[in-house]
Amino acid sequence: MPWSNQNGGGPWGGGGGGNNNQGPWGQGPNRPRNGGGGGNGGNGGPPDLEDMIRRSQDRLRNLVPGGFNGGALVIVFLIIAAFAAFQSVYTVQPDERGVELRFGKPKEEIAGPGLHFHLWPLETVEIVKVTEQQQNIGGRGVANSTEGLMLSGDQNIVNVQFSILFTVTDPRAYLFNLESPNATLQQVAESAMREVVGRRPAQDVFRDNREEISTQVRDIIQGTMDTYGAGVAINAVPIEDAAPPREVADAFEEVQRAEQDEDRFVEEANQYANQKLGQARGQAAQVREEASAYKDRVVNEATGEAQRFVSIYNEYVNAPEVTRDRIFLETMETVLKNSNKIIVEGQQGVVPYLPLNEMMRQANPAAVNANRGGNP
Repeated sequence: MPWSNQNGGGPWGGGGGGNNNQGPWGQGPNRPRNGGGGGNGGNGGPPDLEDMIRRSQDRLRNLVPGGFNGGALVIVFLIIAAFAAFQSVYTVQPDERGVELRFGKPKEEIAGPGLHFHLWPLETVEIVKVTEQQQNIGGRGVANSTEGLMLSGDQNIVNVQFSILFTVTDPRAYLFNLESPNATLQQVAESAMREVVGRRPAQDVFRDNREEISTQVRDIIQGTMDTYGAGVAINAVPIEDAAPPREVADAFEEVQRAEQDEDRFVEEANQYANQKLGQARGQAAQVREEASAYKDRVVNEATGEAQRFVSIYNEYVNAPEVTRDRIFLETMETVLKNSNKIIVEGQQGVVPYLPLNEMMRQANPAAVNANRGGNP
């Protein structure tokens, strides 16, 4: 070996000369543990690792009662006791409630917020959040999801995304009356929404009656969960979005535009009908007014004529001759007032021939010219 030639010692100058069993630290593997140097190798080398382990074991035997074997059991027992004490203490936050179980059976009392102690492992605890929670239902951001697809009352497919806002009112019932309360709540909510949407047209779900639909769905969910004894209160079921499936979105938009055009045409037709109806009503009112005026005029004229006849008759009764002459004269005046007349008083100086044409020409030359075609 290379270090054998250096005065029989190792490379650090330790060990007894001529001993071929020595190692590089100056001592052989068979050197006594308590040999000179007090554990320093006898020649200033590093401390012996085995000697340090042996001394630590001796000190441990002195500290543990009953020796090392009995002390190990004590240590194990202390560790188990400390772990059990740690597991027996639990904390309930302000928004939580705790239900302790003894041998798997829940206790009657509910642990409120704060620090609590139970006998672990004989007792365990289940923590439940009692503030308002939200559970979303629908194909929100999930590819090829059919969770929110529903058939409306008018045979249209709609994709409804809604949420359930609920509060745990009875932690014991919520934990132990249902195996999976959240999954059950989701299934009940989907069923209730499908039931209500299936009785209504798609237009109600899209924009017309969302609030009414949400109220009906909430009542159905609450009634069903109360039947199960789930221990939850449904606060609201808001409909966040309702739209046709992507595969039929274009066709649905066409239908929507057609319905809008139909509404516009109906509105224009109603406006035209109202305009014509107003005009007809105005004309009818005018005709009625004219007829009423004509009626009043004719009735008044007839009444006046009747009164005149009655008055003439009364005069005729009082003086028949005078009345007859008067009527004759008035009648002849009416008949002859527009005709040419020649009045001859008596028979003296009257020749049998009268030049009536000449007399008429002198009396009305314009009429004579007209009869001759305008020639003088």
